[in-house]
Amino acid sequence: MAAAQAGDANAYRTLLTELIPWLRRYFVRRLPSAMSEDAVQDVLMAVHEKRHTYDPSRPFGPWLAAIARYKWIDRLRALSVEATEPLDDNLSVPDHEEAVVAGSTFHDLLARLKPAQAEAIRLVKVEGYSVEEASQATGQSVSLIKVNIHRGIKRLTSLVLKAGDAK
Repeated sequence: MAAAQAGDANAYRTLLTELIPWLRRYFVRRLPSAMSEDAVQDVLMAVHEKRHTYDPSRPFGPWLAAIARYKWIDRLRALSVEATEPLDDNLSVPDHEEAVVAGSTFHDLLARLKPAQAEAIRLVKVEGYSVEEASQATGQSVSLIKVNIHRGIKRLTSLVLKAGDAK
């Protein structure tokens, strides 16, 4: 620190770099893990801002420890000020029933198609493959992918309409 006060930028950079592991160990035992890194940064900023107050005739460790202790106390105060609300017993949880039923129904409908048709529809219409990518993935020609999609969708439409009439 004395060299840094004398204007040695490399010594100052080295000092700050070497302080980080000690500060992390200091705060990780005293603060929640989410706050410890912020506290380390707070101390480094305070050391930078107050470096002119360090007396080179005295030990550096206690000077640094005092700053760290004050920043720790500041963080503890901040913890007590942060608003916390008790959780309501009636938390709303989104209902995924319709999506689950729709996905299951769609899966069942695809299972009633020819495997090549179901695979072409799944790749292109569900997973977003291009027709060319689906062709490469399945070994079907581009034309056959298009035909299987068309015929598969036509069959799905027929199955859905029959199921609607049955109700």
